[in-house]
Amino acid sequence: MAETIYQIIDDRFRALILGSAALELIHTGNRWAEGPVWFKDGNYLLWSDIPNHRIMRYIPDGGVSVYRANSNYSNGNSRDRQGRLVTCEHGTRRVTRTEIDGSITVIADSFGGKRLNSPNDVVVHSNGSVWFTDPTYGILSDYEGHKATPEQETHNVYRVDPATGAVEAVVRDFIQPNGLAFSPDETQLYIADSGGSHAEEAPRHIRVFDVVEGRRLVDAGVFCTIDAGVPDGFRFDVEGNLWTSAADGVHCFSPDGTLLGKILVPECVANLTFGGPKANRLFIAATSSIYAIYLATNGAAIP
Repeated sequence: MAETIYQIIDDRFRALILGSAALELIHTGNRWAEGPVWFKDGNYLLWSDIPNHRIMRYIPDGGVSVYRANSNYSNGNSRDRQGRLVTCEHGTRRVTRTEIDGSITVIADSFGGKRLNSPNDVVVHSNGSVWFTDPTYGILSDYEGHKATPEQETHNVYRVDPATGAVEAVVRDFIQPNGLAFSPDETQLYIADSGGSHAEEAPRHIRVFDVVEGRRLVDAGVFCTIDAGVPDGFRFDVEGNLWTSAADGVHCFSPDGTLLGKILVPECVANLTFGGPKANRLFIAATSSIYAIYLATNGAAIP
């Protein structure tokens, strides 16, 4: 077992990792890598390089290239059930969808007649509804967007109705809502609060909500707290374990909220996703670099 890569806290972690697997450096040279999303049908990975104002693409055995320049300081990315790219844009303070023909559709850019803060991360439910977080990171300075005064009174989590396009605030009590993901069966939605990034006493935890009828959330409490940095993006494996970003790498929590172990990464991790033909390769967006490692488990809910 490569002890320099793994920190085993609970023996259950041993069944999820491969002792012979190496942490591979896929690409470096980003300013702040974020929002990785795997396209199984195209066999490639996309991610945002926020300050460099671009989306990058990695093709195994094919190298890295710029997928989209002038990305409006894109951050979180996801896919809908039709395989289309859904993106949070700091620069335009909106959520967009890239259609099959390459055209861009605006999903949400305002709430209550006021501009959104800076949409951060996004997931799509199987019923077609789009859920996204809206902290202020993209308007705090000119580094990851355009510095501006928030127009929204609170930092909300939103749901966009698939039939009407109506934008609804489903949670309003976060300091800085960040990454989010549905449980494999979509009965619960997990949302990170990374408020501790700018205030020592602010939250650095992931909360869980019961999903009612695919549209309403009921608070079920704090699922876990991160002991290094703050939680950002995260994903689930098929067994319901949650793999989340942290300052020292990737932390894995069991469905009961127990910290099982860590994959130690030499840079601060912002986000991650499962990919590869078998969804058993974890792609990690960590500050200036993209890393990858094979696991003994598989990612859940990859369209």
